[in-house]
Amino acid sequence: MFSNYLIGLREGLEASLVVCILIAYLVKTGNKHKLGPLWLGVGLAAGLSLAFGAGLEFGTRQLTFEAQEAIGGSLSIVAVGLVTWMVFWMKRTARHLKAELHGKLDAALAMGTGALVATAFLAVGREGLETSLFVWRSVKAAGDGAGPLTGVLLGIATSILLGWLFYRGALRIDLAKFFKWTGGLLVVVAAGVLAYGVHDLQEADFLPGLSNKAFDISETIPPDSWYGTLLKGTFNFQPDPTVFQLVVWAVYLVVVLNLFLAPAGFGRGSATATPPTPTSTGQGGDQARRRARD
Repeated sequence: MFSNYLIGLREGLEASLVVCILIAYLVKTGNKHKLGPLWLGVGLAAGLSLAFGAGLEFGTRQLTFEAQEAIGGSLSIVAVGLVTWMVFWMKRTARHLKAELHGKLDAALAMGTGALVATAFLAVGREGLETSLFVWRSVKAAGDGAGPLTGVLLGIATSILLGWLFYRGALRIDLAKFFKWTGGLLVVVAAGVLAYGVHDLQEADFLPGLSNKAFDISETIPPDSWYGTLLKGTFNFQPDPTVFQLVVWAVYLVVVLNLFLAPAGFGRGSATATPPTPTSTGQGGDQARRRARD
């Protein structure tokens, strides 16, 4: 339930902050009368996200088991790819998100009402589709029941409340730090979803190694025990993973988490630390020749 709450909170707050920034800018620039088209775009984006989630849930029920597992596993990999891209994008742009949205909104206001609807729709719709896909796969990985879905809804409700407080000026959020820590936790959750997707593809005979277990501690941590359920719901833990699952999980977690937590500019080399060599002409060249003679 915690992992699903985190997904709802993280993704929901990102969308809430986008909406709050857009609303605040329209109000401050004397364009309060343009809030209608803005909310229309937000509503269309929310409707599309819900329809997409419903299509994922109900559209796969009539398929064979192998087809369900193949689609589920493939969408797990797509969801992890989208979430990975999103956490890195937000890490880079968190400090400049407001300025970027203001620029897009200025361009939309200059173009007309339709452009304003489209701007709001695209800004929120991307977050909504990512959330629907990742939540669907995370809920499937955590198992059936009301717990995972309740966690997602509580996370979204919390994000809406925080967004409203942020808009009213009652809450100050260090967006860079918030998205850094929640992004790191989301990478851990994504690693579990990726492993679950690999298992789905193995069950669909798309990947080999289904019977090659890395270990089996089902007797020590029974999947139906309270702590087994807690580990599965929080980290998508599986007591009997295959070797392939374990390798994919470990490689993704180590590589992506280290890259995400690395300081800005890490790995760019030391080229900028070396001053440029003076040319042989002009004042810089004369100074270099004098130093050489001395």
